[in-house]
Amino acid sequence: MKNVIEQLNKAFENRVRLGIMSVLMVNDWVEFNTLKETLQQTDGNLASHLTALEKVQYVAVRKGFIGRKPNTSFQATLSGRQAFQEHLDALEMLLKSVPNKS
Repeated sequence: MKNVIEQLNKAFENRVRLGIMSVLMVNDWVEFNTLKETLQQTDGNLASHLTALEKVQYVAVRKGFIGRKPNTSFQATLSGRQAFQEHLDALEMLLKSVPNKS
């Protein structure tokens, strides 16, 4: 059991980061406001979690303008996708290792 726990990625221990990566895994680029609405987070809270994922290079950031309005979008990087999939696989192994008491 201990070995499975060690395979869980600390970058995804927070529910907001888990949500961010879940959304990014099934979409190409996602705008900041879409993530904010989907995950029901404040600007500051979401930005801090995105920054943490960006620091470990799990998300890429694209900044631009739509007309004169700034627009920021995020994408899961290849290493982020791989790390998140490994995290999900470890969770699945953990679930399967629990004896069924029914």
